[in-house]
Amino acid sequence: MSSAETLSEFALIERFFRPLSAESAFLRCGIGDDCAVLAPAAGEELLLSVDTLVEAVHFPKHYPAEALARRALAVCVSDLAAAGASPRAFTLALTAPQLDEVWLAGFSATLAAEAARYGMALAGGDTTRGPLCITLQVMGVAPRGAALLRSGAKLGDRIYVSGTLGDARAALAVLDVDEPDADQQQWLRRYHQPEPRLALGQALRGIASAAIDISDGLAADLGHILRCSGVGATVRLASLPLSAPLAGHPSALDYALSGGDDYELCFTAPPQHAAAIAALAETLQLPLSYIGDIAAEPGLRCIDAQGGDYCPAAGYQHF
Repeated sequence: MSSAETLSEFALIERFFRPLSAESAFLRCGIGDDCAVLAPAAGEELLLSVDTLVEAVHFPKHYPAEALARRALAVCVSDLAAAGASPRAFTLALTAPQLDEVWLAGFSATLAAEAARYGMALAGGDTTRGPLCITLQVMGVAPRGAALLRSGAKLGDRIYVSGTLGDARAALAVLDVDEPDADQQQWLRRYHQPEPRLALGQALRGIASAAIDISDGLAADLGHILRCSGVGATVRLASLPLSAPLAGHPSALDYALSGGDDYELCFTAPPQHAAAIAALAETLQLPLSYIGDIAAEPGLRCIDAQGGDYCPAAGYQHF
């Protein structure tokens, strides 16, 4: 049988997705009932985030099923990382123009492997017919009162970002290159295989005053922190962390500021935590770059190497 069209929805779920639903102390009842039953431990809070990814908007047409499963779950788990949460479970709503068994097998197998890597179980979901679209709701936990929010940045806090910025945006121009060179391969890895900074987010509880993951570009996402916290910021462009392949690119700064799809963390912290953050970078083997400071004047000011103002390019571009 080359297609799953003849399978009922329940048979499809049983075959491809029930194996992802392992009951645990957190997920008392998953697939098979009208509702999942969740049981966070005493002293924990439940954190939820939901994202929708639409073909030809958030990922290319004819994107391989395995790549889609890996990327879709990662970008959603990144929201849990930004909150300092530990992943526990997720739901999946899958809309597809046809239910092909080969596609479903590749998608579900990769989703299972990635979910296991994050320590998550599938709690439930839905399937329906239509243009290819995936909605994932991810669930995590954090100690009561310890979750990182966007609203805690204070005057004088330092602004940090993890990893490097802009590579995923550079990848958009080379998605269709048949034989990418070494630099292009690095950009493509950052686009196809984003890595949620879970260990960093959890370690930042009690250190960071505010945090967000960089999905729509540093300027836009830092802007969310500024608005939620009622503050402004100054960012030094010379301090933005760029990978070696991107550093010489003519659009490197715009990609780093406005490109999107980096899924690094941007966070703020009081200066007295500088040593702890440096030690954390060493422990995690992850660059944590101090790029600017929270200011009283509203808005984001970007300063170039000559001390002049720099205006970021207009917003995030999907592929």
